[in-house]
Amino acid sequence: MIGQYDDRIQGFPPFPPPGKRASHFARSWWGKAWVKAMEDTSLDRELLTRGRAYARTGHVGPITVSPGRIAAPVHDDHDTPYRTVVLVEQLTGAEWERFLDEVAAKSGHIAALLDRDMPHDLVEAAEDAGVRLLPGVGDLEPECDCPDWGHPCTHAAALCYQASWLLDSDPFVLLLMRGRGERELLDELQRRSARQFEGKAPVALVGAAGTVPGPVPAGPAAQQAYAREVPPLPAPPPMGDPGVPGGRPLLAVPPAPGVDPDALELLAADAAVRARELLAADEAAEPPPVLDVWQDTVRMAATHPDARLFARLRQAGGGHEVLARAVRAWGYGGPAGLEVLEATWSPPEPVLARARTVLVAAWEDWGLADPPELHVWRNHWTLTGRGLQLRGGLQLRGDLQLRYGRDGRWYPYREESRAWWPAGAPERDLAVALAGLLGG
Repeated sequence: MIGQYDDRIQGFPPFPPPGKRASHFARSWWGKAWVKAMEDTSLDRELLTRGRAYARTGHVGPITVSPGRIAAPVHDDHDTPYRTVVLVEQLTGAEWERFLDEVAAKSGHIAALLDRDMPHDLVEAAEDAGVRLLPGVGDLEPECDCPDWGHPCTHAAALCYQASWLLDSDPFVLLLMRGRGERELLDELQRRSARQFEGKAPVALVGAAGTVPGPVPAGPAAQQAYAREVPPLPAPPPMGDPGVPGGRPLLAVPPAPGVDPDALELLAADAAVRARELLAADEAAEPPPVLDVWQDTVRMAATHPDARLFARLRQAGGGHEVLARAVRAWGYGGPAGLEVLEATWSPPEPVLARARTVLVAAWEDWGLADPPELHVWRNHWTLTGRGLQLRGGLQLRGDLQLRYGRDGRWYPYREESRAWWPAGAPERDLAVALAGLLGG
């Protein structure tokens, strides 16, 4: 029985670093219960703080979920990977039988699970039947080959925090940790439903009064339907221009209870912009990337430069400066530019060696015998110095930074108000990107 299911081991790609936008991880009530179980077990708040930072900044690799465990490679600030596992107790066969009885007892429970929701009353009914789905204090057992003695260590805490995002989007992940995959559970529920209605008319064919309805009256023949003349379409409504800030909206929505006219007008304008981009795109081009909530928030703020919209979006974006920097990064580089702002990574050594050669040649071309101090950390190259005059009117007025993106381009950054801000469009050539910074 168990061997026939191939979804008992689920792999999930690494989460893109969300930056500083989130002050919490879990949004669903069951995800929050997971995080609480982990945090209440911990005896070291500092390790939890570092674990949250690791989870937000891309230190956790691909996550594998299987019955009784979640696992992922988690690297530290020096790129040292550690094998990190969190063990979760599986339900017994008798406990699964009682849980499935509770799910099958109410049709809304199945519908909720298929909608990726975990109803409160289902969990409470399962607990009344002696089945505890959500972990409590001490139920999560971390294992890691790092030298840290914390329980959990920084790496296991980071894995648990990212696991809460998986649980938010799919409660079947929790059920898989407890021992059974989605297909196995749905097949068992279907068998129970078939046994329940064995010898009876299928539910879909039973009328409201409990009798089988009569035959459905025949409609027009397909040949007649296709022979009818297609009526003309109605005249299109007056259109605005979604690309003109402050212009007439594409959709005029009258105020109504529970309706936000500004939000609907914005969504219509945004849909028109995205449709126009898709129509203009080359057929051979790759489809646009799937954006998470934060990335789409940044995209909308960058696409529709409206002060009212920005004020509303920044509430979900962690504050004015966080969203403003993200919007600027998006404006220069799109999703790749936002990733460069929020994530660090270690480029291959040959790439760094070629970049150093290009930089030395640039200093020589610009007549600088004593180049400024260079600090290299992962994909961030920081130049420190002030007042250096170069040929061609170039001048180093303060600390500058170049960030190497996974797309093979160098992104210029300038320090403003003690934070690094995107300062120009990315370039394939490091020297060209640096010249833009020095001449700006």
